Amino acid sequence: MRDEVVILETNIDDSSAEELGFCLKRLLKMGALDAFFTPIVMKKSRPAYSLTVICKPEEEEELVKIIFKHTGSVGLRRRVSERIIMDREKTKVETPYGVVDANKFTYEDIEKISLEFDSVKKLAKKKNIGITGIYKNYKEL
Repeated sequence: MRDEVVILETNIDDSSAEELGFCLKRLLKMGALDAFFTPIVMKKSRPAYSLTVICKPEEEEELVKIIFKHTGSVGLRRRVSERIIMDREKTKVETPYGVVDANKFTYEDIEKISLEFDSVKKLAKKKNIGITGIYKNYKEL
C-alpha cells in the first residue's frame, strides 16, 4: 500500500531531557506515526538533538503546536514523502507457553510475523519466564 506522510524536523539545543521526553510522549499520544531524537552537534560545537516526526497530513498542525509548545524550537523543516507499507492483519500465534497476539505483514509474495510485545510480556510474567523463548518459538495458528 502507498500513502503520503509529512516529515517534520527541528534541531533543539536548549531543552532539558525531561522536556524532550515529555514532548516525545505527547507527539506519539496525539497521532504521530513515529517520533524520535537523533544526537547531533550544532554550530559552536554545541551538543543537541534533531527531532523527527512522521505523521499523517491531517495530524500535522496539532503536532507542530506540540513541538513549539514543549521544546525550545522556533522553526521546523517540513516535507511530504510517499511511503510504501506492508498490509497488516491481526493474528495469534502458538508458543510452547501459550497463545500470543501478533501482526502478519504481507507485500506481494513477502510475509512477516511480528509478535506484540505487550502480549509476550504478559505471557512471560504469567509463566515466570524470559521473553526470548517466546519470540524464538512460535507458529502461526
